[in-house]
Amino acid sequence: MLLSATWGTMQPNLKEQFLSWCQGDTPPESLRERLVRYLELFQDIIVISLCAGLFCVMVLRLMDMFSSLLHPLEVRQITSDILFILILVELFRLLLDYLEEQRISVGAAVEITIVSSLREIILSGVLEIPTTQIFGISIFLVVLGAILVIMPWMTRLLESNHVNSHSIDTPKRM
Repeated sequence: MLLSATWGTMQPNLKEQFLSWCQGDTPPESLRERLVRYLELFQDIIVISLCAGLFCVMVLRLMDMFSSLLHPLEVRQITSDILFILILVELFRLLLDYLEEQRISVGAAVEITIVSSLREIILSGVLEIPTTQIFGISIFLVVLGAILVIMPWMTRLLESNHVNSHSIDTPKRM
């Protein structure tokens, strides 16, 4: 009974808010803007939790790597650990850049991918990988290298086109 009485008093208020929103009588910050702001905040919380988890993994891997130095050295394993930690550091930097700029750096993502691919090759051993897989990895690395080289040029080209199209679209004042 109390629930229906409360709902009865809330319903006209919600109905009025919805109707005013549909008619355009909304306050300066619309429902859509508030929703986007809250979703961006939630996304930032997710990225911050990813950063914290990544940092913990880096610390654990460093401790594991230093403890493995007490045993006989395995060069391949230590190289793999160092490259893995470098990949984690770059991922951490990528997440921090995302928090600051709200966009992903394609160059950093490509660099991380290149280092990850090379780490897998080192971990497996070049001689133990089938020829077709080495050929595929080589093409993949060439494409990533081309992306890394072309990205600054494409960015300048797109920015100059954006500036030119913006200046053409805006009428000149007399």
